Amino acid sequence: MSSISSSSTSSDLPLKPIPGDYGLPFLGAFKDRLDYFYNQGQDEFFHSRIAKHNSTVFKTNMPPGPFMASNPRVIAVLDAVSFPVLFDTSKVEKRNVLDGTFFPSVKFTGGHRVCAYLDPSEPNHTALKSYFLSVLAKKHDNFVPLFRTCLSELFINIEDEMANNREAPFNTLSDQMSFNFFTRLFSDKKTVDSTIGPKMFDKWLFFQLAPLMTLGLPKFVNFLEDFVLHTFPLPSFLVKSDYNKLYEAFYAFSGSVLDEAERFGISREEACHNLVFLAGFNAYGGSKTLFPALIKWVGLAGEKLHRQLADEIRTVVQAEGGVTLTALDQMVLTKSVVYEALRIEPPVPYQYGKAKVDMVVHSHDAAFEIKKGDMIFGFQPFATKDPRVFDNPEEFVGQRFVGDQGKKLLKYVYWSNGRETDDPMAENKQCPGKNLVVLLSKVMLVEFFLRYDTFTVKAGKLPLGSSVTFKSLTKATST
Repeated sequence: MSSISSSSTSSDLPLKPIPGDYGLPFLGAFKDRLDYFYNQGQDEFFHSRIAKHNSTVFKTNMPPGPFMASNPRVIAVLDAVSFPVLFDTSKVEKRNVLDGTFFPSVKFTGGHRVCAYLDPSEPNHTALKSYFLSVLAKKHDNFVPLFRTCLSELFINIEDEMANNREAPFNTLSDQMSFNFFTRLFSDKKTVDSTIGPKMFDKWLFFQLAPLMTLGLPKFVNFLEDFVLHTFPLPSFLVKSDYNKLYEAFYAFSGSVLDEAERFGISREEACHNLVFLAGFNAYGGSKTLFPALIKWVGLAGEKLHRQLADEIRTVVQAEGGVTLTALDQMVLTKSVVYEALRIEPPVPYQYGKAKVDMVVHSHDAAFEIKKGDMIFGFQPFATKDPRVFDNPEEFVGQRFVGDQGKKLLKYVYWSNGRETDDPMAENKQCPGKNLVVLLSKVMLVEFFLRYDTFTVKAGKLPLGSSVTFKSLTKATST
C-alpha cells in the first residue's frame, strides 16, 4: 500500500491560488467541450491539465457548456484527499447537480424534482430518502433469492447465445436481467406487465444523459453530433409515452411500496415518480455500467484469479450449506474483487457540488481556497486511482482489499457518493442502495463460479461504461 503523505492533512500545506483558467466566455467552454469529447478524450483531458498545472486541483470548464449549461465553470478535485469535500453537505450544496452543470427538465420525471436532485437541506429530501431506506429494509430478505433466480435466467441465456453464436453479448442480456430484478423487487405480483421493458428505460436515460456522452461516430460527423447532443436539451415529449407506461405499470404493481410512502407524508403520485427514478435511473441505469465492469475486469484478470474465486466460493458454500448472507460475508477474496471493480471503474464517474461557504480544500501537496458559489467537480476514477494511495492503481488487483492493510484502503473507495466505510442515511447524499450494490455484485460472482471454472471476454467502450462479450465459457468440473 502506498502511504499518504503526512502533509496531506496538515495545516502547514502552502496556500496556493487555484491554477487554470476558463478561457474567453463561450469560446473557452466550447473549446474544452471539444477537447473533452473529441480532441483529447475524457482521460487525456484530465491528465493533460494535471501535467500542465502540476496540480490535481485546477479550474476548467465541464461539458455540456453552451447553450445547455448557464455556467460550465468548475474547480476540479482529482485526488483521493481533495475529492471527499464533495461528500460534506455542510460545505457543498447538492441541489440539481446530479448530472453536473445542467439540470434535465422535470418533464422527464412527471413534473417532480425527484430525491436525487434535492439537497439534504430541502424539506422533502429527508422524507424521500427515509422512504427509500425503509422500502429497501423491508425488501432485504428478497434480495438474494430473487437475484439468484434472475441470474439463473441470465446464465441460461448466455449459454444459449454461446451455443448458437460461439459468443455472447453480456450487456444486453445483463440489462434484461437487471430490469427483471428491479421491477420484480418492487412489485407485489409474481409477473410484471409485459408491455414495459428495458428499452423504455434505455431511451428515457439517453434523452437525459446525452449531454454527457459521445457515440463514438466517425470524426467527420463530430460537429453534427456535438450540435445535436451537447448544445440544446433533447425534447422530453419524445419519451413521454414510454415514461407514462412505466409510471402506470409501477403504480399498478407496486401497491404495498406506495402504501409505505404515506407513513412519510409523501403522496402516492410523488412516491411513484420517485420510485420509477430509483428503479430506472439509479438502479437499472447504474447496473448497466456496474455488472459489465465487474465481468470485464474479472474476465481480463485471467484463470488464476478465477481458480482462486471458485475455490473460495465453493468451499464456503459447501461449509455453510448454501448461498447465505453468512456465507457471503466469509468470502474475503470475493468481497475484495467487488471492491476492486468498484474502485477501478466506478459505475458513476462524476460528482458535483456547489460551495455553500468559503473553504480551504487540500490536495496531497497544497491548500486551495474555494469561494462560496463555486462549482466543485470530481472525476472519481482519478481519485480512486490515486498513485499516492494505491500501488499500481491502473492495475486490477483482486486481492487489494484483503487483510488489515486492504481494509484500511476501503475508505478511499468512493463509488457510492461516500466512503465505502460509511453508510447511507436520510441526512446525506450517499447512494441508498450502496450495500445492495455490493451484495448483488458478490452474489453475481458466487453464482457464476458455482457454475463455471473460467471464461474469456472481449471488452470495449460504450457511450457510458464498457461493453463485454463472452468469447469462451468453461463449465465447472467440480462443485
